[in-house]
Amino acid sequence: MANVQARRNKEGRVISYSIRVYRGRDPGTGKQLTPYASTWKVPEGWGEKRARREAQRQAVLFEQRCRQGAVADGRETFGDYAEYVLNWKASMGMKHLTEVHYRQNLERVLPTLGPMRLRDIRPQHLNKLYQALSGPQARADNERAQAKPQLWKVLEERGLYGDVPDGEGKRISLTRLRRGETVKPSTAQRIAEALGLPIQNLFDILREERTLSSRTVMNCHLLVSTVLGQAEKEMLIPFNPARRATPPRREAGDPNYFQEDEVGQILQALESEPLKWRAAVYLLLVSGCRRGELLGLKWEKIDWERGTIRIDCAMQYAVDRGVYESTPKTKDSVRTLRLPEEAFALLEEYRQWQEAYRKELGERWKEAPYVFTGEHGGPMNPSQLGNWLTRFEKRHNLPHLNPHAFRHTMTSLLLFSGVDSISVSHRLGHSSVATTTSIYGHLMKQAEDKISGKMEELLDSARRSAQSTNQVPLEENSTENGKKDPVE
Repeated sequence: MANVQARRNKEGRVISYSIRVYRGRDPGTGKQLTPYASTWKVPEGWGEKRARREAQRQAVLFEQRCRQGAVADGRETFGDYAEYVLNWKASMGMKHLTEVHYRQNLERVLPTLGPMRLRDIRPQHLNKLYQALSGPQARADNERAQAKPQLWKVLEERGLYGDVPDGEGKRISLTRLRRGETVKPSTAQRIAEALGLPIQNLFDILREERTLSSRTVMNCHLLVSTVLGQAEKEMLIPFNPARRATPPRREAGDPNYFQEDEVGQILQALESEPLKWRAAVYLLLVSGCRRGELLGLKWEKIDWERGTIRIDCAMQYAVDRGVYESTPKTKDSVRTLRLPEEAFALLEEYRQWQEAYRKELGERWKEAPYVFTGEHGGPMNPSQLGNWLTRFEKRHNLPHLNPHAFRHTMTSLLLFSGVDSISVSHRLGHSSVATTTSIYGHLMKQAEDKISGKMEELLDSARRSAQSTNQVPLEENSTENGKKDPVE
């Protein structure tokens, strides 16, 4: 039953009644939940007895609404509730890397929204948040430290020509500084402390005016919308204010892909590279796999007779976990792909090399079921593939290479060759053709224009063929005056 308590002013007159409804205890912690609360104000001129009876009636109605789930209690702060939502989603199977990205964006919004009660958040608060996130002050890495000439003078006087020991058995790398690049202020501070000098004597602190990308700000909006959307579902707030906010538009960049002549240059340059990387890059191109999917490919998932590979896991990296095996991006990303014969010839050659290399390393080799492994076996860190491509492009003066560009390139080659969007979508492992269309819409239009031009050429060719057929040649059995001999 609801608890009703009178509130009086300084003169002792009842001016309102506080109504509270017990909510029970948290099933996880056993702590008593904050009760539902409401206030009923006594109208002017009402007597205390009449007001008491009406307050009791209002309490009954309020308790009924509470039991029916029609009352929102958004007194919990956004920060506390966001933590509950992320923990709940993690327990329900949310991918670990998704949680990591959510928490990175949560750190950006907590200074503004963290202490606010859920019920107090309005669309204008979110609009101000997005405006602040779009400014240079939102980036934590806009300050950089640049070495002064004094730093090199101190190092030379002390005979330090390599890395700087920090006094704790570790060494601080000076590679970036020696290349004339800047470092984080925290790194500069460590160097200054190791040398026992003030940081301002050795470094200039530079301020840049870079801003977060519109994509990052939009991801912050999606996080806020997810948290407040869950609060709306749990009837803690009457509506989700994120639906009425206006986040900045996300800048849609065209996918980076290579032209046919560039693909030829890349394939030619690969001929002089180690077999392992040649096979990896070739598979990226002909399969359209994501980076993690390629590195998660296992030997047992290759069907040599049918010429297919099975994509059903992906290699990921997180700071708190290191390299770990996960599932592909979506359930539709689990797929079987048919590859060209050349791909299997290259894979067979690579398999023989890997087996010989494994025997050569002996006990130093770490067993793993993956096709592409680290230097001494075991799973490969996904960043290792991107780092190798960067060095590869510089060695051969190639355009900028990244693993995902090969996925885009395969898509463009298939679309321009007339392959339908449904087949392309299945090969990419998209959950729907709409996803493929949203990403590659401009490529599809270019491909459609090219196919339309090709159709015009084909129709012109058909007309010319028909015209040549309609020209009747002289028959061998014609007479000199042009009349045919009668048929026998």
